Amino acid sequence: MKRTDLSHERDLIRRFHDGDVSGLQVLIKRYEKRIYSYIFMLVKNNQLADDIFQDTFIKIINNLKSGSYKEEGKFIQWAMRIAHNLVIDHFRKSKKVNFIESRYEESDVFDNLLIAEDSTEQKMVKEQILKDVKKLTELLPEDQKEVLYLRCYAGLSFKEIAEQTGVSINTALGRMRYALINLRKLNAEKKVIFTE
Repeated sequence: MKRTDLSHERDLIRRFHDGDVSGLQVLIKRYEKRIYSYIFMLVKNNQLADDIFQDTFIKIINNLKSGSYKEEGKFIQWAMRIAHNLVIDHFRKSKKVNFIESRYEESDVFDNLLIAEDSTEQKMVKEQILKDVKKLTELLPEDQKEVLYLRCYAGLSFKEIAEQTGVSINTALGRMRYALINLRKLNAEKKVIFTE
């Protein structure tokens, strides 16, 4: 994105802060197809994509109103990150719901052996590991972080990641490889121990 485009985005956001909603309308029109396509590609359901798309712009508006938006880069990267996080939240919630529903359906006694509750200590350790991994992931370069999230959290194939990010499959694979290498290096530097 050119510097003039970036300053134009800042002007539009400033106009919105000053009470001129047309500034935000211009940004929404500019990026709505790209954001919606990204969400749909992850969820593969029109109705769900519509819901998450609306939630994305509600969150964008609320963050802009509250002053949470920091001009650290392009508006579209920030908006895509919000959409991505909402998709991940949806998948996490749906996994919990499916798990709860499956516990109460009639099932074979052997199925229940697989459903064992973790102890409080195990839960705390797992939560700490997830927090540590997330902190380390935030230190990765943006392109590596994006591939890692799309692969591990959204469950996309490398072909889908390549299509979504506009790169070749080899580039997507390479970014994932470097993300894992860098995570190992960061882990060694920060001396984080991932054991249960």
